[in-house]
Amino acid sequence: MAKQHIPRKRFGQNFLIDQQVIGDIVAAINPQADDVMVEIGPGLAALTRPLLGKLKRLHVVEIDNDIVARLQKEFVSDRLVIHHSDALKFDFAVLGERFRVVGNLPYNISSPLLFHLVQYRERIIDMTVMLQQEVVDRMAAAPGEEAYGRLSVMLQYHFQVVPVLVVPPTAFNPAPQVMSAVARLVPHPQLPWPAQDEALFARVVSAAFGQRRKTLRNSLREWEGQIDWGALGINPQQRAEELGVEAFVSIANSLI
Repeated sequence: MAKQHIPRKRFGQNFLIDQQVIGDIVAAINPQADDVMVEIGPGLAALTRPLLGKLKRLHVVEIDNDIVARLQKEFVSDRLVIHHSDALKFDFAVLGERFRVVGNLPYNISSPLLFHLVQYRERIIDMTVMLQQEVVDRMAAAPGEEAYGRLSVMLQYHFQVVPVLVVPPTAFNPAPQVMSAVARLVPHPQLPWPAQDEALFARVVSAAFGQRRKTLRNSLREWEGQIDWGALGINPQQRAEELGVEAFVSIANSLI
């Protein structure tokens, strides 16, 4: 009998144990046998097992030495491809031209991990991931909503973000102190509002939300004199949370 794995705080480990929730997540993913799929942070294989029951092959990315050893012992078949790696440093391009992403993402690195995955947007078919509910709320928020911010703009630029289900702390061991939620992210087939310089667009968004209570004129003072607010049809007395993705792209494109 395998010894019990003690969850490690430094890896943000909260293991999913609720069978109803696991079934709901797998149903939401709707895996097809030939899908190229990667699971980030398989942990104790709560999602891995049912996914492997439907897929010909599953890739997993896991940083924890002990969990990698457990997976190697339980899944001796080459149907489970284990990538012993930090997901923040993993080159997802090795999976091929088109793949799907799933996982209960470590909450302590969820935002940086999402931004890392953005680099592979053109290869990703979809992502079905579990995060803190607060983060999912921010990802999906619309302009004017309290949760709307930099994360909302940067992810919605690349993806359609759809909340799928809310998951209570009791679904995990150990139980986190927050509510969780599953979201699906689907890359836009064509970017609705392409930025001519995506790095500049990201700088503008970051500056705009850097001090939320400031007006756009003050938060974007770095580009004072370069932004023709009238031509853009944007009131510089507005605050960042009032603007949609298209407006931020317009500002960035006007600086080129």
